[in-house]
Amino acid sequence: MSGYGLHVDGLPLFAAARRTDPPTSHAAAARAPVSEHCRRILEALVAGPAGQSGIAERTGLTVAQVSKRLCELRRGGLVERDGETRSASGGREARYRIAGAV
Repeated sequence: MSGYGLHVDGLPLFAAARRTDPPTSHAAAARAPVSEHCRRILEALVAGPAGQSGIAERTGLTVAQVSKRLCELRRGGLVERDGETRSASGGREARYRIAGAV
């Protein structure tokens, strides 16, 4: 099943390859099932904007997993930066939201 037809709360989901990946990787990404991590991140952001550590807390993923998938979701235009917030450790981090959400 291709990820292109799948939706979470009306948002399309997809699998992505990097621009520098070979054509075979792009073809495989087009056929790949939707990333479970991406789905969980989008569901977490439906609850409201959050930073990477907040998303990790909501989803049970690691911050590294969230960071990697946020890059994919940003490239696909599904999430966008929404200012800054405090991380769990007290530092500053980018806050993300569903693209187009106000």
